[in-house]
Amino acid sequence: MELQDELYEKIVSICSKGDNLVDSLKYDEAIEMYLQALDLVPEPKYIWEASTWIYTALGDTYYFKKDYNAAKGFLFDAINCPDGIDNPFIMLRLGESLYELRDIDKSKEYLLRAYILEGYSIFDSEDDKYFDVIKDEI
Repeated sequence: MELQDELYEKIVSICSKGDNLVDSLKYDEAIEMYLQALDLVPEPKYIWEASTWIYTALGDTYYFKKDYNAAKGFLFDAINCPDGIDNPFIMLRLGESLYELRDIDKSKEYLLRAYILEGYSIFDSEDDKYFDVIKDEI
């Protein structure tokens, strides 16, 4: 579902500030922005497209902070939002987070999904260790 234009623009603006903070490696401040944006999304949050990318941004930022457990939680939330299950980036980052949590079997499942959805190119800028998890499966 789509949000009203005014609310959508406000959420986009806040998330844009969060993105800029991530680019400046200010992860905690970025997380605050994303959580602020998420608070503006009406309940139930999982029905809104905006929630997909806000949860993804939160998961990605926590991944950069090396808080893989938090990353995993937000990325699972993103999967349950519109188009989340078909998003190769969410699958990739979730697989990487699970790998770092040493849940290799689950990691393999999501890394394979990312590969199936996007091909090898999704691994181009990632550590080779993640592709190595699935290379014998493809």
